[in-house]
Amino acid sequence: MMESGKFGLNSGVPEIIVPGSEAPIAMLYGQPLLSNRGVPLNLDWVKQVRVNTSAVERRAQTHVARRTVKKEWQAAWLLRAITCMDLTTLSGDDTDERVRRLCAKARQPIQHELVKRLQIEELEIKVAAVCIYHRFVETALRAVEGSGVRVAAVSAGFPAGLSSLEERVAEVRRSAEAGANEIDIVITRAHVFGGRWQALYDEIAQFKSACGRAHLKAILGTGDLLTLRNVARASFVAMMAGADFIKTSTGKESTNATLPVGFVMTRAIREYAEETGMAVGFKPAGGIRTAKQSIEWLALMKEELGNPWMRAELFRFGASGLLGDIERQLEHYATGRYSADYRHPIA
Repeated sequence: MMESGKFGLNSGVPEIIVPGSEAPIAMLYGQPLLSNRGVPLNLDWVKQVRVNTSAVERRAQTHVARRTVKKEWQAAWLLRAITCMDLTTLSGDDTDERVRRLCAKARQPIQHELVKRLQIEELEIKVAAVCIYHRFVETALRAVEGSGVRVAAVSAGFPAGLSSLEERVAEVRRSAEAGANEIDIVITRAHVFGGRWQALYDEIAQFKSACGRAHLKAILGTGDLLTLRNVARASFVAMMAGADFIKTSTGKESTNATLPVGFVMTRAIREYAEETGMAVGFKPAGGIRTAKQSIEWLALMKEELGNPWMRAELFRFGASGLLGDIERQLEHYATGRYSADYRHPIA
């Protein structure tokens, strides 16, 4: 479906992995992978990327047509989906109280009575992170303290990403200094349209530097990028610049996370891992609202990248309404009855 130029030991790209320097975070085809530290921009690799759009679309169609998991296996996959969730509120009317309610749901995403029915108390299920605007970072940090739930801040002129680079870098730095564990930045899509790959690389590299110890999630805005080839090229540049995750969308575009885009981005992650020995995470965001969709995305990760990408360290859902439907499906599994949506509020 996707072809690109590759580089090896003699390509002019310096080898940056020092054996034994850190613990692997994933395995792919028996190869241990380290966390991503980026590589110098390889324009030959980027320019030679090709995507067979028809093949990608056929692959996406066959993916959803397959029989899904059932019964206790479905319940297990849905619990895994919860643990990979970035529970999100990014509304213009957000308040500290709304963020605190979201954090309470993040700490206990499944109602206590349902947890007891499922007999999963010892699993201590919680979401991976809460995703909020920069101004609510301190509120969220206090609300999730001691829970293991991470705080992700959207930054860098989210969602348009059209303010000056200096302002966006400063905003990323402020989010990191406020204590955000993860920072979701949005790229300048115009760099992709113009083929300005060096400018895109330099921009993301500056964001990565400003993050300090926080993880960087690079939002590509795939609904705006027009072609799957642009999506693939932007994915490679973001990974070369040091992104810890590549993310589909802000959730504000007219088209957000789609399975064809997911296949292209995960194939790019796989190729990057094979070539560099470094693992990059993936985050589909926007438009994922049903439990069935969450299983489709988890199945995509399992088939394309393997079990390590079914954990929160390397896979996230950007979601606001998804959790309610997953709770309803779990209640149906436990009781045989579907409950009303209003019984599972998230904030």
